[in-house]
Amino acid sequence: MQENVNTTTRSIVYYENELEDEFSEAKIDARHIGADYDYDGGLMRKIGRGLFYYVIARPLGLIFLKLKYGHKVVGREKFKEAKGTGFFLYGNHTNPVADAFMPAILVRPKSAYVIVHPANVSIPVLGKITPSLGAIPLPDDMHALKAFEKKIEKEARKDHVVAIYPEAHIWPFCTFIRNFKEPSFRYPIKYDKPVFCFTDTYQKGKGKNPKMVTYIEGPFYADKSLPMKDQKKDLRDRVFAAMSENAKKNTVELVKYVKRDVENVKGEET
Repeated sequence: MQENVNTTTRSIVYYENELEDEFSEAKIDARHIGADYDYDGGLMRKIGRGLFYYVIARPLGLIFLKLKYGHKVVGREKFKEAKGTGFFLYGNHTNPVADAFMPAILVRPKSAYVIVHPANVSIPVLGKITPSLGAIPLPDDMHALKAFEKKIEKEARKDHVVAIYPEAHIWPFCTFIRNFKEPSFRYPIKYDKPVFCFTDTYQKGKGKNPKMVTYIEGPFYADKSLPMKDQKKDLRDRVFAAMSENAKKNTVELVKYVKRDVENVKGEET
């Protein structure tokens, strides 16, 4: 917890593994993403993209975030350095609703796609719409992997934005950046695209809800003088450092996350 974070905590959550623990309240039986999954979706998905993404979701997301959290973005002008090209965008995963809208809102007028868990395309009714909103589900087997990577390449080459939540799991209102691995950083290296990152923070607001302030950093470029493995780690480390620095700007901690061990549990119980 940062020293400047308000200690008014609504709940305490104990965790064991930053890489694996999931605290989203949504319980969805995820469909299997195999060779039968159509990552492009054809004409109907293009029509849905125009309607659901541009006409409904993006404007609705802007309104929701402003009304609910008084949302503010700091550093959005940095995206101008990637004018005329697509890029990869990495962010922290702390809000199940806001995170669904955030990439599309941040990179407008560019078009954003988001790599997601298969559960996001498995929700009854809505799961049919989320691909039009830009959801690219992770493949469950090698048969789908080729189509998955082809989709990412297609959007990157079309100068769109591919967003990734490297923490993978939602920890609502978490005020620190959790450890994440470097495999997803191979995409910007492979397709020679810049990297940006965003950090959602929660700060003191005027009402009962905190104010959400999002900080943008970048662009980051791969160090081509390094072997591929080291390029991925180097990119990951620089993004992690930038996000961690901005996470220090949280001033409200609604949920306190405590690593589960005997010493911490005893300390919280006293």
